[in-house]
Amino acid sequence: MADSKYDLVVIGSGPAGEAAAMSAAKKGLRSAVIERSVAVGGNCTHKGTIPSKALRHSVKQLMRYNTQSVFRALGEPRRLTFPQVMRTVNKVINQQVEMHTSFYARNRVDLIIGDARFMDANRVEVQLADGAKEIITAEKFVVATGSRPYRPADVDFEHPRVYDSDTILDMEHTPQAIIIYGAGVIGCEYASIFAALGIKVDLINSREHLLEFLDDEISDALSYHLRDMGVTVRHREEYAKVTGSDRGVVMEMQSGKRISADALLWCNGRSGNTSSLGLENIGLEANHRGQLAVDEHYCTSVENIFAVGDVIGWPSLASASYDQGRAVAAAIVGRGHRVIEDAPTGIYTLPEISSVGKTESELTSAKVPYEVGRALFKHTARAQISGERVGMLKILFHIETHEILGIHCFGAEAAEIVHIGQAIMKQPAPNNTIDFFVNTTFNYPTMAEAYRSAALDGLNRVMRL
Repeated sequence: MADSKYDLVVIGSGPAGEAAAMSAAKKGLRSAVIERSVAVGGNCTHKGTIPSKALRHSVKQLMRYNTQSVFRALGEPRRLTFPQVMRTVNKVINQQVEMHTSFYARNRVDLIIGDARFMDANRVEVQLADGAKEIITAEKFVVATGSRPYRPADVDFEHPRVYDSDTILDMEHTPQAIIIYGAGVIGCEYASIFAALGIKVDLINSREHLLEFLDDEISDALSYHLRDMGVTVRHREEYAKVTGSDRGVVMEMQSGKRISADALLWCNGRSGNTSSLGLENIGLEANHRGQLAVDEHYCTSVENIFAVGDVIGWPSLASASYDQGRAVAAAIVGRGHRVIEDAPTGIYTLPEISSVGKTESELTSAKVPYEVGRALFKHTARAQISGERVGMLKILFHIETHEILGIHCFGAEAAEIVHIGQAIMKQPAPNNTIDFFVNTTFNYPTMAEAYRSAALDGLNRVMRL
C-alpha cells in the first residue's frame, strides 16, 4: 500500500476542485487531486453544464435552420433525433477533457484516479481502479465532490423510461412526449430544448411561478415563451405516484390529475456527493441534502478541511465554483480572499436569461426609490439583422444617485450581454451609474447598443418626475 504526502489534497476535479488545486500549486503548495472518474472535469464537463449547453447550441442551430426563410433554398425544414444531436455534444466533452487534463501536468499537480475516503483529518484512503489502495496524507484537504440529482425512494429510476438530469444524456430514443418534474433552472432548460426538438413537454412546477428568484417580468417572459413553444406548464402541482410501463410513464398528481408520456425527466433538486467520504471518521456531518456547511473562509467545522462548489450548496454555478476554488486556495495560504456572493445568474433556456443585482420585488420590499430602463431587442438593428428579435434588457437604478442596482436580460446571448452592465455596476461610486451608457459610444449595430437605449428610456422617466 503506497503512502504519499502533500500540502493540499483536493477531492474532486470539477470547476471548484480544479481551480483550488491549480491556484494552490501556483502559490507554492505541493498539491494533488483525487478524482473517482476516469476522466477529469466532474459533473460540469460530463453531465451538467458543458453537455447541456452544447446540446442547447445544437438545437438552437436546428431552430435557426427551420425558421429562417433564407435556408429554404437548401431544402425543407428538418427534424433530428435526440441521439443525433447528442453526437455533437460528445465531441465537445472530449475536447474539454483533453484540455483540462493538460492543466494538471502543466501546473505539476498530481492526478490520482480513485475513490477517496477519510481515515482521519490528515489521511484519506484511495481505492484505485485496479483494486489497490493508496493512503494519501495532507496538511489540508478541500472537498469539491460536487452534487448529483436528488432521487426520491418512491420513484423507480431503474425503469428505462425514467431519467434524471444525468442519465437523460444517455437516452437512445426520441420520445413524442415527455414529463419534466421540477421547474427549476435545469427543468426549464430541458423543457425549452425538448420543445425545440418538436417533443410535447409537460413541465410540472410545485411553486406559484417559474424561477421565483428571477425578476417578475423576466419570469413572466419565460413562462410566455415556453408556452409559445408548446410547453404545458403546470403550477402548484406535486406528484403522488409514478408508474412505468413498456409504453411509457404515468404520473399521478396529488391534485388527482393523471399525466402520461413516453418518458419522465426528474429535475427536482440535487444532493451533495458526500455519502462515501467517510465523514464520520473526522467528526463532520452533512445536512439532509448531503451538503457541507462552511464559514467565510470556506472552512468546515474541522479546521484543516475546506469545501467549495456544489457540495456547499448555493449558488451551485460553475462560474461561482471556479471562483470559490481560487478563493479557498488564497484563504489556505492566508493571502486574503473574497466570499463569492455576487455571481451573475445564467439560465440557458431558449431564449436564455441572465441577471445580476437586485430585482424589482427586492427593491420594492426594501423601499429603495428606483426606476427602470428597458430596451426591447426587436428595436435594435443587430437583432433585426440576426433574427434574434425576442427579448429585452432591463436596468434598475436609483432615482437620485443613478447607481445601477440590477441588470436583467432575456433573449439571445443574455449571458454575454449582462457582463457589460455588471462591469459598470461593480465600479466604485460615482462611476457605477446608468449615465455611463448615455455618455459612451457603442459600436453599431450591436446588441450592446441595448444599454444605451435602456439608459435613455430610464433617464427619460426620471426627468418626467
